[in-house]
Amino acid sequence: MRFPSPFSVLLLIAVMLSGCQREVDEELSNAQLELTITHQSGGAPLQLGTPYTNGLGETFTINTFKYYLSNLALVNGNNVVTIPDTYFLVDDETDSTKTIKVQVPAGTYTGLRMLLGVDSTRNVSGAQTGALDPVQDMFWTWNTGYIMAKLEGSSPLSSAPNNRIQYHIGGFAGTNSSLRTVTINFPAPVQVERTMQVSLIAEIMRWFDAVHPLPIAQTAVSMTPGPLAAQYADNYSKMFRLNSVLIP
Repeated sequence: MRFPSPFSVLLLIAVMLSGCQREVDEELSNAQLELTITHQSGGAPLQLGTPYTNGLGETFTINTFKYYLSNLALVNGNNVVTIPDTYFLVDDETDSTKTIKVQVPAGTYTGLRMLLGVDSTRNVSGAQTGALDPVQDMFWTWNTGYIMAKLEGSSPLSSAPNNRIQYHIGGFAGTNSSLRTVTINFPAPVQVERTMQVSLIAEIMRWFDAVHPLPIAQTAVSMTPGPLAAQYADNYSKMFRLNSVLIP
């Protein structure tokens, strides 16, 4: 019987240890971001069909509230780690869409960056699937692209039929683009090895007056790209704030 040489044994052990170390390194290099979003109206949980009064003193109810979040990235000072292929449709009626889980590199981060809307490349890339499928009822045409955010309901201040309010905000090119980058800064750097849980609050009242006062009585319906749509985008881009950052 021939026994392996001491060199062969050492080589085998080295290979086995290298494989184990590679598995550990790969596990450490891939963590998970769990992003949860809570919708509020006036600081209380949003309830569809419930009357609310905005900061302009106008009564309204909401039946539909949905928007796109895409191009998620983690920030560490001047370094930005983009998470590829991240396109999500958040729909208030579907609780599961308000929790987003993606793989991210392990590391230390000072904030989260995301695009509110769908980037220009995807707007002109032909038929899409998943969250970007036109069946989601968030798409106009190949010329005007995606509806970045949608708010529908009613208000006694509206002069539209059935007192409806209907805001379909889109436009991805030029000075009236409705694309907005949102940056959420963490209170302190966060070291992520396995999982980072980020909780955001989205305050719907910001739609009406965060940057520009946009009374329902003045405009109850906005459904085309243009200067007005850009103003609504300015407003609702301010609706997010950090609730908590946890490392479980």
